[in-house]
Amino acid sequence: MSTEVDPGVLERGGLRFEENGLVATITLSRPATKNSQTPATWHALRIIGASLDPAVRVVVVRGEGDVFSSGLDRRMLSADGVEGETAVMQLLDMPDPEMAESIATWQEGFTWLRRHDIISVASVRGPAVGAGFQLALACDLRVLAEDARFAMREPILGLVPDLTGTKHLVDLVGYSRALEICATTRWVDADEARDIGLATAVVPADELDDAVADLVAALTAPIYGAVTETKALIQSAQHLDLEEQRLAEREAQVRRFRELASLLGQ
Repeated sequence: MSTEVDPGVLERGGLRFEENGLVATITLSRPATKNSQTPATWHALRIIGASLDPAVRVVVVRGEGDVFSSGLDRRMLSADGVEGETAVMQLLDMPDPEMAESIATWQEGFTWLRRHDIISVASVRGPAVGAGFQLALACDLRVLAEDARFAMREPILGLVPDLTGTKHLVDLVGYSRALEICATTRWVDADEARDIGLATAVVPADELDDAVADLVAALTAPIYGAVTETKALIQSAQHLDLEEQRLAEREAQVRRFRELASLLGQ
């Protein structure tokens, strides 16, 4: 069954969405504004996640052209805002709980990319700024072209990263480096991203698509249940102690033996 997402939702969000068997591809598609994002983008991402075909095993997130994403559409910070969108200045008219709930809804467009039943891959070419950086961080894996570079620009605007980026950045590079990257708002190029653990791989720009395709093929080759159980174990290892993780491994392996036995008719 193919996922059905309202084309209007995708258009308003500046996204394209395609499914091809086990693989779904989300493309940020606002080239005129360097694939900028608005709340409509995050709403569309949330809808895609909520309605994703259960057959999909890998989700690839990419940007159209030579930029992954320039981040928040800066017009959102102006008095006029973006047509059809709630401008930042309009958020100030909301009570604090209502404003926080709006942000929680936006975050849901990012959090589903770490679900244990899929593996998400960011294919990053060129700049990934602010919300773009956070979208790449929301994915499990990041394959970078040599011209890729990241920056967390929110503090320059007097804001904070609020689309789940802080947690993932600390998990990947550690507290001190994450703080330095965010507080200075500096650029992190592809070579540094590889050195500090942000990048799964860095390849020449003209080899990016092939590298992502090879990775997707490798991710979809093993037995699906084993991959999802392993992902869940890797995630739990970040917060469980050794004895708790040993128990999680045992329980997962019992489930695998039982499923394999049922497939073999045992």
